[in-house]
Amino acid sequence: MDSPRVLVVTNDFPPRVGGVQQYVWNLTSRLPPDRVAVLAPNRPGWRAHDAEQAFAVHRWPSSFLWPTPDLTGRIRSLVRQHRSDVVLFGHGFPLPLAAGGLDHATPYVALTHGAEVWLARTPALASAMRRGLAGAREVTAVSASTARSIRGLLSPGTPLTVVHPGVDEKRFSPGVDGAAVRHRHDLGDRPVVLCVSRLVPRKGQDVLIRALPMIHKLVPEAALLLAGGGPHLASLRELAMGSQPGSVVFVGEVPDAELPTYYAACNVFAMPCRSRWGGLEVEGFGIVFLEAAAAGKPVVAGRSGGAEEAVADEVTGLLVEGREPKAVALAVTRLLLGEAVSRQMGERGRARVEAEFTWDRQADRLAEILRRAAG
Repeated sequence: MDSPRVLVVTNDFPPRVGGVQQYVWNLTSRLPPDRVAVLAPNRPGWRAHDAEQAFAVHRWPSSFLWPTPDLTGRIRSLVRQHRSDVVLFGHGFPLPLAAGGLDHATPYVALTHGAEVWLARTPALASAMRRGLAGAREVTAVSASTARSIRGLLSPGTPLTVVHPGVDEKRFSPGVDGAAVRHRHDLGDRPVVLCVSRLVPRKGQDVLIRALPMIHKLVPEAALLLAGGGPHLASLRELAMGSQPGSVVFVGEVPDAELPTYYAACNVFAMPCRSRWGGLEVEGFGIVFLEAAAAGKPVVAGRSGGAEEAVADEVTGLLVEGREPKAVALAVTRLLLGEAVSRQMGERGRARVEAEFTWDRQADRLAEILRRAAG
């Protein structure tokens, strides 16, 4: 059959910044634009963003979509307006609860991410999510790790397919010049360790800062570049006061257009993510690991959730216990000092992205799922 007409209903969509937002947008934007429409929340900057899209984007008046009768009515109206064959919910909860008010002839698919892991292990929320997903034609997961947690919420026979995140291998490449970033942050030719992520405990920026004195014993000039914003900023700044002056650089949130130059400016990418709350909070996958690999950089990642699928240990990078500063320091130092090993890991990471993790490849997988659902 031809590509089905799809209505994407999602709380996670640009201009809001985040990995889930990029995941949903990158998949959506690679479907045939004349067969896609999106319903998303009202976020600052949405007018300029939506004007650049090749597909229709409708904005809900508030900053979050709740599965209310009003929202269900709006979804039904947009299904009729765009003659949608299938509805794609951008998250496994709470939006699929709105599916109960749709015409039974309208099939739906739900994407899931890392957050569903703790939702699935919280009884009341798991029960609600189970209701929302009960009628789904198919459900996706960003990794095999998260899929194992979600499987028990699905009705018998509901397909659960892994659709990993991807990366734009043309934007993130070894050919990008990082000189402007090094100049902007006065890094010169210092060895640079980069972390790009929200500043929250799970991502491990605190462990990187604690690891820095050990790294400096063998690589005295090493600098740590922390890109991102978040609630952990103040405590991280306080922690960094114990480091060598100028060795920890906070750059804030980096515009998406500039991200490739930040990867290009580093020698090693490190995000020692860790599972928290007894496994309720895990790393779903880690798009940043793919972006670094596409840029030809070796990676240090924490063993948490899908991160072990994003990084091939001892091939494209090193997996470590993310809560141990010594383990992180040893891994980072090994890559900073071992130029040949780092170069080889970077080359293998780039090749792996090209073979398995481009957004075009992942969008093709989603398109097939939507065809099956609409079939």
